[in-house]
Amino acid sequence: MEGSDAAKRGTTVVMHYKEKAVPEGAAVLDVERGQLEQIRPLPWQTDTSISNQSWGYVENDTYKSPQSIVWLLTDVVSKNGSLLLNVGPRSDGMIPEPAQELFRNIGDWLRVNGEAIYGTRPWTTFGEGPTKVAGGAFHESSAQTFTAQDFRFTTKGKNLYAIALGWPQDGHLTVHSLADNKFVVGNVALLGSDDKLKWSQNAEGLTIELPKSAPGKYAYSFRITPKE
Repeated sequence: MEGSDAAKRGTTVVMHYKEKAVPEGAAVLDVERGQLEQIRPLPWQTDTSISNQSWGYVENDTYKSPQSIVWLLTDVVSKNGSLLLNVGPRSDGMIPEPAQELFRNIGDWLRVNGEAIYGTRPWTTFGEGPTKVAGGAFHESSAQTFTAQDFRFTTKGKNLYAIALGWPQDGHLTVHSLADNKFVVGNVALLGSDDKLKWSQNAEGLTIELPKSAPGKYAYSFRITPKE
């Protein structure tokens, strides 16, 4: 009855499960405090807390960095997942100031890079790079530091988004997954930057010359438009 009433109000009701609690496809898989190693054709979710110690409020708690949350979000979305992020308020209902600051930083990143996240779909591969993700629940402590050679991919319409998880010191990036002639590049733009980028595509991949300064922090999204 509750689900029926929600449907009448236009509310979407989603049931989640963990591990193998229900048959595949009967609900949305939830990977608590973890990630998947590859793209999952069916939608899935990871849930975690910004707190390192609790799902609720704990005095003198410590929090994840905004960079780690951005990296997590980008990786999950590239694999057809969504991120449910928890915060524990104090007993008076107020969100602790360190948590507020973390959300402000994530919001600043999304204002620039949200185009590469919201409403996107996975590409043929989730990403590339030397840094490996430990698959499965409760593997947050195994998280590695990503580099400028690590990319995550999303798509929207005809556009491909390559999200670099670092900013290289030598001023250029190469996306080796774009060495395939099936995606012939027509233009490359860096979200948040007005600079016209120089780039080239060959058998090694798509090489991009970067502007002198990065448009923000944590990760950097390139809108790659195919040649018509």
